[in-house]
Amino acid sequence: MVDHIRMAVAGVGNNVSALLQGIEYYRHKMGDPSLVGVPHPRLNGFGVEEIRCVAAFDVDPAKIGHPLTEAIHGSTNNFPHIVDAISESVTVEDGIRGDAMHPSHVEQVVRRLHDTAAEVLLLSLPTSRPTAALAYAEAALSAGVAVVNCSADSVARDPALLRRFTSASLPLLGDDLASQFGSSLIHRALLDLLSRRGLHIDGTYQVNLGGNEDFRNLRDSGAPKLTSKLNVLSTVPGIASLSVIPSGGHVPFLMDRKVAHISIEGRGWAGARVAVEVRLEVQDSSNAAGVIIDLVRIAAEGRRRAVGGFLGEAAALLKSPPLDGNGSGR
Repeated sequence: MVDHIRMAVAGVGNNVSALLQGIEYYRHKMGDPSLVGVPHPRLNGFGVEEIRCVAAFDVDPAKIGHPLTEAIHGSTNNFPHIVDAISESVTVEDGIRGDAMHPSHVEQVVRRLHDTAAEVLLLSLPTSRPTAALAYAEAALSAGVAVVNCSADSVARDPALLRRFTSASLPLLGDDLASQFGSSLIHRALLDLLSRRGLHIDGTYQVNLGGNEDFRNLRDSGAPKLTSKLNVLSTVPGIASLSVIPSGGHVPFLMDRKVAHISIEGRGWAGARVAVEVRLEVQDSSNAAGVIIDLVRIAAEGRRRAVGGFLGEAAALLKSPPLDGNGSGR
């Protein structure tokens, strides 16, 4: 039997809540041949239940010092309760603050990663925290730990950092999740379809709304997320006008749900007008967890095989991977 993957997390938000609760949920369903919602029940030799969280870091005083099984429901987290408790007996520790970083915080993370024998560090930080994200990546490099970056900040797209991970035979996977079934995925598929069928695309836009803390943050600090979404959509040729609003507003009533509105207008044969309107509603953090589960397993397997840098099989799970695998980002 394969040893469990030992994962550390930086940022105990909704995505981590969805991931850890989901892992616990599926642990009790491993006899179920369908495993609804799991893209790959086994990947690179690992089942979805073969991941253990061994360390957790956050900067929210309402989470620091609390058991992880409580912290995933604390403060501004609003992902639903889908299990009574998670198995991990981990206490959330004080993490790295990007705006007032102190060397001792980084050293503490390095020591904790060493002491817990962590294999993968999952960066689940709010977008627009590049200093903290890079500091966590440096800590992981010092501790010999692979990194998966969920945020839109450039980590894997940092050429020098990616080369160092490659030299150290440690995977560095990022940046920004392509959700399991998200607005960018659907938008890109529709644009590709119209383009392949020979239609001219006059204009298209995408507006996203949500009620979780991620949407509150993106409303005020959405520039990296906008760039990441445009990375996905702008490669479709011949679009006359393209607009994306990562957070059209924070709507508390939606809780952890996301609602996306996609509009496309174009012209077909003899200039005949074509219009497409799509409304998508998803559980935002479940959409993320369904991708994170694969990225963590890819990173762990790469680390065990001593294959460093960006691993190509992760590219389809990310919005902004390094284009050439050597840090040349979009």
